[in-house]
Amino acid sequence: MSHRLANGLTVIGEPSDAFESAAFTLLTPSGCRYDPDDRLGLASLTCEMMLRGAGSRDSRALVNDLDAMGVEHTETVGISHATFSASSLADSLEPALALYADVVRRPHLPADQLEQGRQVCLQEVYGVEDEPSQKLMNELRRQHYPSPWGRASCGDEAGLNAVTQDEILAFQASHYGPEGSILAVAGRFDWQELLRVAERLFGDWAPTPLTRTPPNRSTTGSRHLPFEGSQCHIGIAYPSVAYRDPEYFQAWSAVGVLSSGMSSRLFTEVREKRGLCYTVYASLQSQVDRAAVLCYAGTTAERAQETLDVTYAELIRLAEGVTVEELGRLKARIKSALILQQESTASRAGTLARDWRHLGRVRSMVEVGELIDAVTADTINAYLAKNPPRDFTMVTLGPEPLRLK
Repeated sequence: MSHRLANGLTVIGEPSDAFESAAFTLLTPSGCRYDPDDRLGLASLTCEMMLRGAGSRDSRALVNDLDAMGVEHTETVGISHATFSASSLADSLEPALALYADVVRRPHLPADQLEQGRQVCLQEVYGVEDEPSQKLMNELRRQHYPSPWGRASCGDEAGLNAVTQDEILAFQASHYGPEGSILAVAGRFDWQELLRVAERLFGDWAPTPLTRTPPNRSTTGSRHLPFEGSQCHIGIAYPSVAYRDPEYFQAWSAVGVLSSGMSSRLFTEVREKRGLCYTVYASLQSQVDRAAVLCYAGTTAERAQETLDVTYAELIRLAEGVTVEELGRLKARIKSALILQQESTASRAGTLARDWRHLGRVRSMVEVGELIDAVTADTINAYLAKNPPRDFTMVTLGPEPLRLK
């Protein structure tokens, strides 16, 4: 079920009496892609400040009321959107929605707490510096995607330190609006009542023009980040197809054979047979208009080149195709994951929002199951014949540079 308010907010709903809970995901087009180049972290800091009081509640009252309602919640900033997610018993759905309507529409943005908010965001940046694998993957995305689509949402120290109170006020006013926003709800609720609540809470939310961000040229290639120590971290990326592409499930299944579960190729060849690394994986990550397979391996400096060689060989070998047996094992894991998703209102609300953002509609669980059932070894192999892994971006972090052979 879907409905678009007059101001541009899209409301998506999937009611079910099988649950005692309800959950919602609210996406607003206010991600880090809108950060000025010299203010990286502005979107993240704005979101942090919005949680420091809104409507009739100060910062402490906001937190206390969420706890009193028993709401499990998260707030994150991505490339294109900020995401506000909450789940609770069904009776708390309306008051939780009202609280978050205040957060996105009437935040206090208290100037006297700006420095505390800045320090919270800086701690995230410092935390990345202390976590080499995360630092590597941030740099891999930055190298592979055209700017600003590969940015890390946390920003950087210089940008965060430069942000002013006036810039936060301006960002919130210009990037938080109903046009392009999505409210997705799943669980026990009445659809018509939800629409009445949404109209009351958001119907007079004044629209703001959506900002278009033209991509800059990417910086694909290889880069080494010097890092003293006994460990080496390896990241490889290559282009893939986005979620809305008709062949997405072929690409997704191919990556699943490569890296899903302990019987996957990367785990078997790189970790189990040779003991080269402690972690190795690949995942297909999709934005609306672009996607990439991102691979990671963490190993010792002494075995880093061999780890890279074997990992790269498995990526190249994927173009030769997958077997029926490999696909069978993958489908068993996929179906288990789908069943678990059906049992979580929070997970389903997030999926509803993602589907609408990427597709402009919602796929039912039945439709997703049919799409997965239609995937065969032959269809995957036909896709891989046309789209073999290539055009690689590589980033390494460790004592010495490595090379692709």
